[in-house]
Amino acid sequence: MIILVVGGGGREHALAWALTRSGDHSLICAPGNPGIAEIAKLFPVKVSDTDGLVDLAVKEKVDLVVVGPEVPLVAGLADELRRAGIPCFGPGADGAQLEGSKWFAKEIMESAGVPTASGKVFSDAVSAREYIGEDACRYVIKADGLAAGKGVFLPDDSVEAGGILDELFSGKFGESGTQVIIEERLEGREVSILAICSGTDCVILPPSRDHKRLGDNDTGPNTGGMGAVCPPPETGNCSWEHARTRIIQPVLSELASRGIDYRGVLYAGLMITDDGPKVLEFNVRFGDPETQAVLPLVLDDLGELCFSAAMGGTLPEHLAVEDGFCSCVVMASGGYPGTYEKGFPITGLDKIEDAVVFHAGTAIENGRFVTGGGRVLSVASIGDTLEDSLDRTYRELEKIDFKGKYYRKDIGRTV
Repeated sequence: MIILVVGGGGREHALAWALTRSGDHSLICAPGNPGIAEIAKLFPVKVSDTDGLVDLAVKEKVDLVVVGPEVPLVAGLADELRRAGIPCFGPGADGAQLEGSKWFAKEIMESAGVPTASGKVFSDAVSAREYIGEDACRYVIKADGLAAGKGVFLPDDSVEAGGILDELFSGKFGESGTQVIIEERLEGREVSILAICSGTDCVILPPSRDHKRLGDNDTGPNTGGMGAVCPPPETGNCSWEHARTRIIQPVLSELASRGIDYRGVLYAGLMITDDGPKVLEFNVRFGDPETQAVLPLVLDDLGELCFSAAMGGTLPEHLAVEDGFCSCVVMASGGYPGTYEKGFPITGLDKIEDAVVFHAGTAIENGRFVTGGGRVLSVASIGDTLEDSLDRTYRELEKIDFKGKYYRKDIGRTV
């Protein structure tokens, strides 16, 4: 197949890598990045350019479009591709509201009987403050709309909560913060579930756990993700079958009852509580950096899986998965997720022997790789045990250098 991958981050590099290593597929990518350029032909079309992406898919006679980021899905890219007769692995704008609006997702879960945290929606800071009161540490504050993985806050006290609410309602995330969700804060261990869905059918990928906080010991601000492991230790009673029958399929059935035919990835972020798994959030695309830790273990032809899902076809009950564990650690620019400098040369990539390096925020200057974003690279490796995998990842990662590089030292070693 000729496959168009939409996006240009570490997740899309991992998708392109997985698509090329399984099956006889030819890849193009828009807009891509320097790492993806080594395995796919790039086209300078922005992910926000729906018409441009549809025109590209038509011109290049692609057999399948795999959409990486959430923004074009919420904007209706999958709908426009299907109208043009091009199979798309990604939900339409109606299904993408599971990520586009956290309150919509909450309503779907309640209707489907899927366990989740209790919560309320607010449209002004005053009433939100009154609801939180003096027990801010009991709550999670979330921007209702898209916030690039940075719209979730865990305040320690009422003063911090008030500041977060003021920022959200004053436009920190634009329209995404005009409504704010306040939920009870769940305690337990987090697990991420990725499901490939073809309407009401689904197949579950190996579970993973990402580390969202910037600093070691889960300190500092939430980021887009600083690393992930697959499968994670201590997942309690959250089996693949439980995730499929108690979480993913009920949501797909509820969507179908509303006339929403969901074809693509459904990502469920779970908290394994004493009362069992509860959903923290849904995303409508592959996670980043979870994808970099999950796909190296998947042995099936990812292109055929995505095509079958895009066509509403039958999916296998289980996937073929490599034995062992995979860990991924993100190398970021100093200052991320705040302000940071770009353009620093990256060295050591040619020395990597026992890991896969996925590019995210890189660029090419004078024929060499330089830093070009906040999260620069993801380094992933497989091992027989989680410790073995982590040891390999960190050993290989230390060969790479650039000015101001930052990475967590405890990925996979905190729960």
